[in-house]
Amino acid sequence: MATTKIPSSETLQGFEDDLNRIRDEALAQVGQKDANYIRNVVRVQRGCDVAGRIIMVLGFFSPVWWILGVALLAIAKILDNMEIGHNVMHGQYDWMNDPHINSRTFDWDNVCDGQSWRRTHNFEHHTYTNIIGKDRDFGYDTLRLSDDTKWRPDNRFQLPLYIGMALFFQWGVAYHEMIGERLFFGKPPTDSKLPISRAQLAKDFFSKIRKATFRDYAFYPAIVGLFLGWPMFFAILGGNIVANLIRNIWTSTIIFCGHFTENVHTFSEEECENETRGQWYYRQILGSSNLEGSRLFHIMTGHLSCQVEHHLFPDVPAYHYVAMSKQVQEVCKKYDIPYNTGSLSKQYLTVVQRIVKYSRPPKRNDGDLATS
Repeated sequence: MATTKIPSSETLQGFEDDLNRIRDEALAQVGQKDANYIRNVVRVQRGCDVAGRIIMVLGFFSPVWWILGVALLAIAKILDNMEIGHNVMHGQYDWMNDPHINSRTFDWDNVCDGQSWRRTHNFEHHTYTNIIGKDRDFGYDTLRLSDDTKWRPDNRFQLPLYIGMALFFQWGVAYHEMIGERLFFGKPPTDSKLPISRAQLAKDFFSKIRKATFRDYAFYPAIVGLFLGWPMFFAILGGNIVANLIRNIWTSTIIFCGHFTENVHTFSEEECENETRGQWYYRQILGSSNLEGSRLFHIMTGHLSCQVEHHLFPDVPAYHYVAMSKQVQEVCKKYDIPYNTGSLSKQYLTVVQRIVKYSRPPKRNDGDLATS
């Protein structure tokens, strides 16, 4: 568990007031410009999706077209999941009253059921960020990423396990809530607070998987194969698989860099009892990392490159995060609170180092030997 000196109650109150002011100023600016922005992103995403699927078919004439089509489809899937899906399902655009851009009705291009994601991510992760035993997003019930979690022999293999998670990230996200309920394996917990039945959870899980896999792995390949032959069936099938893999690798990389870098802190349940809003803000700052880059880079990350600001202000439209990050850094500097930011390569390197570090068994000191 990373530690730092906890600020005084007076400091945390001033910290809270300054961050509340930043949030209020950002929300006061939200309006038509934000509506136009997200609608334009949706248009670009849909254009890339349609163009990618059509251009991929031109691979019948040259593999260059197939590669271009796959790239466009991958971009469409990344935009759909990151800048559109993630942010829309956080309710950032509910004020628009647009039935197609609404947190309650939006359905993304992902095998994960949206309602399941809202429960595990919107509520659980954002409420209990990095609290060991409460936030199951810390390590995803699979990776050991701090000394707070007991080492197990299978942790030795968590680097190759992480690579597998990156390749099939959407499937891990889809199964995340099921892991907590121990569905299909293990003994279900007796203290479950699941708002639906386990049978309904499983039904929703398989229903969304059928819908997503049918579209990419049956419908589109079959339509093309029907007119251009079986070789093109497999070309389209392969292209869709590659586009999904690209999306999975990109989203997992961005998300891991926002949560599991070297200096990210963890917390115990006791530390966070009866915490004030200022203490909650403080925990979000210490439990998050940012990435630096161009505006296009921020858009392609769904502005999760500003993970600090997203954890602080999940309901503010994400396009504001870049400007807000400068203000938040100034506030952190004012109160001598660490603010973790860096390039993608730098942050990703520390993520890999953290995965490797905690895959090893902890060293036993003399006290351990004396009492063992």
